[in-house]
Amino acid sequence: MSGLRTPLPNAAGLGLRRALLGPLRGAPSHDTPTRDFDFLECAPENWIGVGGAIGEALDDLSARHPLTCHGLSLSLGGFAPLDETFLARVRRFLDRHRVALYSEHLSYSADDGQLYDLLPIPFTEDAVRHVAARIRQTQDIVGRRIAVENVSYYAVHPLGDAASPMSELEFTNAVLAEADCDLLLDVNNVYVNSINHGYDAAAFMAGLPGERVASYHVAGHFDEADDLKIDTHGAPVKDAVWDLLAAAYDRFGTRPTLLERDFNFPPYADLVAELQTVRRLQAEAKSTQTATHAAR
Repeated sequence: MSGLRTPLPNAAGLGLRRALLGPLRGAPSHDTPTRDFDFLECAPENWIGVGGAIGEALDDLSARHPLTCHGLSLSLGGFAPLDETFLARVRRFLDRHRVALYSEHLSYSADDGQLYDLLPIPFTEDAVRHVAARIRQTQDIVGRRIAVENVSYYAVHPLGDAASPMSELEFTNAVLAEADCDLLLDVNNVYVNSINHGYDAAAFMAGLPGERVASYHVAGHFDEADDLKIDTHGAPVKDAVWDLLAAAYDRFGTRPTLLERDFNFPPYADLVAELQTVRRLQAEAKSTQTATHAAR
């Protein structure tokens, strides 16, 4: 599809939040060498149909920076029919802002109304077929290949325990293959789940299909206990998550990487400093890969 803007593999982005509109609009454009960020990500649900000064701010930012979109409400694992009217509006929004990358959560979030949470899907073969069909339908309507994000969860769905021996990794890979879609690899979610459910984060990532990784998310979390981490997007990124992001770069290569922050916003300069960590890890990964190729 012509005219779409895809962030470069070594791009570092920020979430487009209304609390940050001032500094985001004051930041250098994405093609400026001293830029703070390379792209912005927004949830279409929060911006479709918005007019006035806020709508003008969105138009200004999307004209100056590539935009990616990360949905919140499709409920890909749910049973209510997909809202095709809403998806048609999403497609118009994506086309208007020349968005190449549209992603959603590998979860469900509605049951006779929005639940305002991302709930786990049972890891079963039936669920694989159900979710994959809904992803394919979504791709047909929005006219794009989409990416699905691995989500954090705090209890395994009981139907998964009873009906299937599939692991989270097996389920994720099966959905990606059946739907023929991409993966938005949320590194913080991998770390949080590995602690909460007692598996090896590096081994989990090693089992993912690298060719399907379209982008990365990185975020902070809350340490409730040594064996319980809560995905909050309200704190700085932890060192262990930075290490896991570096490992992802080494294994899969760099991809557009978004720093998620949804509340407890620090000074804007602190967010820019975290983006500099993303850039440093990307540069180190590129340097390592270059040296490896040269030695062969």
